[in-house]
Amino acid sequence: MSRGTRVALIGCGRWGANCLRDLKSLGCDVTVVAASQDSLERARSGGASRIVSKVAELPDVQGIVVATPTSTHGQVVESVLDRGVPVFVEKPLTADPYSARRLAEAAPDLIFVMDKWRYHAGVEALRDIAVSGELGPVIGLRSVRAQWNTNHQDVDGLWILAPHDLSICLEILGFIPEPSGARGEESGGKAHSLVAFLGDRPWFVMEISARYPRYIREIRLVCRDGIAILEDGYAESIRIFRSTIPEKNEAPAPELRPISQELPLLKELRAFVEHLNGGPPPRSSAAEGAKIVDTLARLREMAGLDRATSAVC
Repeated sequence: MSRGTRVALIGCGRWGANCLRDLKSLGCDVTVVAASQDSLERARSGGASRIVSKVAELPDVQGIVVATPTSTHGQVVESVLDRGVPVFVEKPLTADPYSARRLAEAAPDLIFVMDKWRYHAGVEALRDIAVSGELGPVIGLRSVRAQWNTNHQDVDGLWILAPHDLSICLEILGFIPEPSGARGEESGGKAHSLVAFLGDRPWFVMEISARYPRYIREIRLVCRDGIAILEDGYAESIRIFRSTIPEKNEAPAPELRPISQELPLLKELRAFVEHLNGGPPPRSSAAEGAKIVDTLARLREMAGLDRATSAVC
């Protein structure tokens, strides 16, 4: 990776500051677009090479990272496409399937989505088990992502949480199955929770909640000859339970398979920077990002939550 890769970072909020930190650790020359005083202070304390207040003031760069609020993704990405450089935008691509599809069609080879869970070592380990057939054919995949509220004000929690699990499904199964049913929860015109069913064999079931008193992150790969579980985003290993014949009433002792503790954000930003210097494109493509947005919109409609959509890009 060449040092001094020129990258623009649009947005330096709570998450944008993390992007700046990791881009600097990768040796990038980072110009930050900071529109607020708080963002300006984060950019300064984070060691930005230069700071501008508007996208139009950006110098020539090799690539652009977009870490603005979800409701602005479509507008911001469109505003930089004429520069002709790769754009890495925080998930979801947008919160509207029409604008997501439009962006994917306009720049299929320039836009990529920051689906960090595709770079999580535990997800990669589950993917490798699924692909290798180590536990037999895959029957299904189940994920649970629950917490109390989110820090985002412009869109509801489903737009923030559910894209993670759809991208996890894409990484492990290699595709996103067709939605078959969904049930949701809302109050005050705001969607809080979703239980969604996709596909048949393999199937994918995800449970999302932004109104749950405990913090849960769990991914379970179900195969013919056993199951493999990532029990938490910060787990040090995945747990593998192999089926026994004859079956017993107690679970067998788990096999603990250690996983790397490198943070997924750093891994995905490294992949993007390597792409700017001639390497392969990062996960996820614009088309995959649009597929995730479209799938979530369809599931929301199935669950009767379309009335609660709080932003359209």
